[in-house]
Amino acid sequence: MTSFELKGLQAPASIRVDRWGLPHIRAASVRDAFFVQGFNAARDRLWQIDLWRKRGLGRLAADFGPGYLMQDRAARLFLYRGPMGPEWAAYGEDAEAICTAFAQGINAAVDAVEAGRMPLPPEFARMGTRPERWAPEDVVRIRTHCLVRNAGSELARAQVLALADAETDLLRWPLNPGVDASEWARSAGQGLPPEALSVLELAMAPVTFSPDRLNATLEDAPRWSRVNAAKAVTRMPMEGSNNWVISGARTASGRAIMASDPHRAHAAPSLRYMVHLTAPGLDLIGAGEPSSPGIMAGHNGHAAFSLTIFCADQEDVFVLETDAADPTRYRHNDGWEAMREEHETFAVRGHPDQTLNLRFSRFGPVVWEEGGRALSVRTVVTEAGSAPYMASLRTMRAKGFAAYRDEAVHWGAPTVNLVYADTDGDFGWQAAGFVPKRNGWHGLVPVAGDGRFDWQGFMTAADLPGLDAPAQGFVQSANEMNLPADWPAETSVGHEWFEDQRGLRITEALAARDDHDLASACALQTDTFSPFAPRLVALLPEDAPGAAMLRGWDGRSDASSGAALLFEFWLSSHLRPALLARVAPDEALRRYLAPGNIPVVTEFLEGRHPGLAARAGLTTPQARAAFMAETLAAAHAEAVTRFGAPDTWAWGNLHRGAFDHAISDFSLGSWPKGGGSTAIMMAHHDAPDYQVRNGASVRMVIDVGNWDASLWINAPGQSGLQGSPHLADLAPLWAKGEYVPLCYSEAAVDAVTEVVITLTPA
Repeated sequence: MTSFELKGLQAPASIRVDRWGLPHIRAASVRDAFFVQGFNAARDRLWQIDLWRKRGLGRLAADFGPGYLMQDRAARLFLYRGPMGPEWAAYGEDAEAICTAFAQGINAAVDAVEAGRMPLPPEFARMGTRPERWAPEDVVRIRTHCLVRNAGSELARAQVLALADAETDLLRWPLNPGVDASEWARSAGQGLPPEALSVLELAMAPVTFSPDRLNATLEDAPRWSRVNAAKAVTRMPMEGSNNWVISGARTASGRAIMASDPHRAHAAPSLRYMVHLTAPGLDLIGAGEPSSPGIMAGHNGHAAFSLTIFCADQEDVFVLETDAADPTRYRHNDGWEAMREEHETFAVRGHPDQTLNLRFSRFGPVVWEEGGRALSVRTVVTEAGSAPYMASLRTMRAKGFAAYRDEAVHWGAPTVNLVYADTDGDFGWQAAGFVPKRNGWHGLVPVAGDGRFDWQGFMTAADLPGLDAPAQGFVQSANEMNLPADWPAETSVGHEWFEDQRGLRITEALAARDDHDLASACALQTDTFSPFAPRLVALLPEDAPGAAMLRGWDGRSDASSGAALLFEFWLSSHLRPALLARVAPDEALRRYLAPGNIPVVTEFLEGRHPGLAARAGLTTPQARAAFMAETLAAAHAEAVTRFGAPDTWAWGNLHRGAFDHAISDFSLGSWPKGGGSTAIMMAHHDAPDYQVRNGASVRMVIDVGNWDASLWINAPGQSGLQGSPHLADLAPLWAKGEYVPLCYSEAAVDAVTEVVITLTPA
């Protein structure tokens, strides 16, 4: 048992850490529950949340030197800079009080570290830094970790259109619904350099440490202005999610089941954190981010709720014509407008403070200026009410689907599919988020900032689609295009969805039976089947080397499968690269298309996309079959050389779940991992290393009403403390698709508690 006296705590409280590292917080008031949540986040994840705050506020150079100055400037361009009144109001009448208590709890933990009553995580000692204290505003002003889209894709599309055509760009990202060719005439992206959005990319980038960067001089600072000098723009990340609700009418128990597995970048420690908050009038358990109060997915003892990304487009790139006599002015409508300039002071370790200039247009941060033009990024995340996931302070306490949908109207960013089920039998789905209203254009290419393309306000959840207890008895989302068939074409929401068939496969599985249970939900979450595998295998000539192995395969990329290794190795290291080399022999074009969208590649080989076929010189079925056989033969031969005899192959020997720490010496090992880039158990990899750095690190399956039967996993583990038993204890279970109990009732929690931390007011 461990005890702490904490300044700011108003009544005794406790943290019960169970055998899987999940903290169960019991407090005498709601305010104290969030105070203790902040204290516990710092107790378990202090290095992580401190680095997150410094990155988001643009304070890295103060700790790490000039190599981080440009990243600090980029981050400050995208901080929320508006008034705090409407910002707090967006998240609920008690949001400011909650964030104040949460920040005070973090600061109480920092006080304990400074006083020597809690250990300083070794990362601070390694880097020669100390944790900083938080202000309540820090919780919400930081926006650079939000999943919004599609500024980078707009610039990439402009580059592809300059080098090829719109059909070729489908290999990078397919569009649904498609748009008329007249859309491309609206582009103002002609002649923009590939690095024009480097500042945006840098603002959103994680923190990296290398000797060169840490030892950079002040004169070197401009060299560290890009995440990777070889990468011109950011490809849209493979960050999706699955969730679904099955009503009691379709389950063996008669109770609803909710399943949630958000897909994000893997890291050590995990991006997500599981927590249980209990106080009078509050009993929440589920997943959130350690740097934020509350939870975004889980249950409140009456209702279970979850989210996936709804792929609406929340940002646009505006090309400004600047005044030759005064480049701080740009043309808008019939006149010139002045950019707003702000002079920011940056602390830099080992050097005097530096003052840098930030510019903003009416559209938002100015991220590039050259030759009479400037780029400004209009993004929802700089608007009041768009702190990532913070509207969950409203939705997580709702009881009743109507109330839940009412609270979802305040959800700003990211745009999400919200699913809900409760013990009264209510269930449903609602799309939520602030979506720009565009007048007659679709936000797919950079456009002129001269007034013709100004946003006309926002749609909210009140304007977006939803389903209330549909007769089919379930709702699901997996980032697919799920706008209703009668959605008006002129109301542009988004065109870049994850058409990887996860959504269709989940729908088919949920509709196939009326006796769903927790085991079937877990099996579906960990389904490794690729819907594109049998389609590609069916196109292979029978005598192609390796074809017999693939024809006898069930299409599941299980870690133990040798056929999965051959298929995935062929697809990622041979088939797609060879196809892109034919379509885009010019490397300047090919880098935008790589690695090649799997659904579009499959459609192409099935005979669709004649323009691509002509570019590739594969216009006949025979030519395409020969091409596939040739690439499979090369893959099979290389696999034998690299991995030995086929009867020894296993996908998990190559495809491994990796959890990298910002400081490489603290990175964890890797574990054999099934799944792939299009499976429901999405485990995305890129050639050549095949390490899984993106997928579902958190999975939950909630038995609505029989809460103690619910299950969860969070990889690599709950804790970020080096030496903690919970640093990586869940990774082996996660890699095998296993779960641990999500204990909720007081008796169930007490039965699995291993450590009790008692807290008393100072």
